[in-house]
Amino acid sequence: MRFSPLLCYLLTPSGLPAGVAAFLVLLAAKQRAMETAMIQGGFGAAVAPVEVVPLRYCLYARKSMESEEAQVLSIDSQIKEMMLLAEKEKLDIVALKRESHSAKEAGARPVFNEIIEEIKTGKYNGILTWAPDRISRNAGDLGRIVDLMDQGLLQDIRTYGQKFGNNPNEKFLLMILGSQAKLENDNKRINVKRGLRARAEMGLFPGMAVCGYLNDKRKGHECELLVDSLRASTMKQMFEKV
Repeated sequence: MRFSPLLCYLLTPSGLPAGVAAFLVLLAAKQRAMETAMIQGGFGAAVAPVEVVPLRYCLYARKSMESEEAQVLSIDSQIKEMMLLAEKEKLDIVALKRESHSAKEAGARPVFNEIIEEIKTGKYNGILTWAPDRISRNAGDLGRIVDLMDQGLLQDIRTYGQKFGNNPNEKFLLMILGSQAKLENDNKRINVKRGLRARAEMGLFPGMAVCGYLNDKRKGHECELLVDSLRASTMKQMFEKV
């Protein structure tokens, strides 16, 4: 409710204390000052225009050569799908990077390291990729990405089904998904070692046959070895002469 000085004046003769009327006058004056400040964007100051930074994306497609990623889309398929998404969402792609390298170890991918440096120089401020685990499967590289977002150099990460902007909630979700990818890698390593150890305890050779032997491919004998009739004698002579 707005209280004008005239209203306060009219209320005073009817028995309203003069002090209360003065308070209402002061309240009305403050209300007008606040309305003026809101219109001007501050106490007499003009509203500063908000600078909108255009988003420029680097499309990054990666596939590890390891068998554990056999179900991941090929690099060409990733690029095709993300180009369609960029066209649909009107995203500005200024660079395209592809890499065939495992993301298990931090700092081991040359192309990814190149992307980090180009983000620092301002060449682009967004990353477009198939899934969060294409960017990182280790804590080191994930930390570098989040650090760039904290610095305001990386503004947006787009995947096929998700968007990670430079805000606390979406960065937190990105870190969770990156940590989940690392957990999957760690668990695979543990499971493989456990499987190899179990095969060795059963008296079976835990891996591919060494030179001089062959893996038995008969059904029910997959973990057994056969003597290689072509190379076994040669290998035996080599060890005897050492």
